Amino acid sequence: TVPNCDIELSHVTFAYNQEDVIKDVSCKIPQGSVTALVGPSGSGKSTISKLIARFWDVQKGKITVGGKDIKSMEPESLMSYMSFVFQDVTLFNDTVMNNIRLGNPNATDNQVIAAAKAAYCDEFVREMPDGYQTVLGENGSTLSGGERRRVEIARALATEPAFILLDEPFAGIDPIAVADIQVLVKHLAKRGIGVLITDHNVRETLSIVDKAYILNEGKIMVEGPSEKVAADPIARKYYLGKDFKM
Repeated sequence: TVPNCDIELSHVTFAYNQEDVIKDVSCKIPQGSVTALVGPSGSGKSTISKLIARFWDVQKGKITVGGKDIKSMEPESLMSYMSFVFQDVTLFNDTVMNNIRLGNPNATDNQVIAAAKAAYCDEFVREMPDGYQTVLGENGSTLSGGERRRVEIARALATEPAFILLDEPFAGIDPIAVADIQVLVKHLAKRGIGVLITDHNVRETLSIVDKAYILNEGKIMVEGPSEKVAADPIARKYYLGKDFKM
């Protein structure tokens, strides 16, 4: 066990085929806050999230959860603290209840509903013809993009994680759904859940985070609270645009 689930990277370097793709990265991702790793495709943000989950081990430096080096943790123990929502998560041609329960096969109906409420799904699910027993189309085809994303998040929350990692949570959804997901993310942090967002869109992400790290070519270029990043001349020139307002 760990005393808390704060995540910290200390001078992390990672290479694919002898080429460094993460270069001496240090950052802190506290539980109960919203942290973003943002930058263009290939900047290393998704690789960092997978290193945190120990899909691979770092070559240099270390990653800790609650001060404990994740290399010393059993994979099952490490994964008990966190859940992932990847951009290409699949929903199945099954009931809403079973799609959410897939995150935790041992979850009771009440636990599934609690996860749905936490993900802001409960209201639109209860409006469906058969509520939680409504069968979704293949890959959630009967849902809007925003509804689908919230069901995916509910599935992740069914494990009752201390941390949830969201990969490109605003991709492929309309502006109203983006606003809904932004509210949801803030709500999760208020409940004490750590939220790590990896996204290429700095503008949509920056308004809801406590701290952001902008990466490029495996290095942190800009970091700090959202207000500091929004005012940074490098961030405004290359990522935000001069017209950006918080």
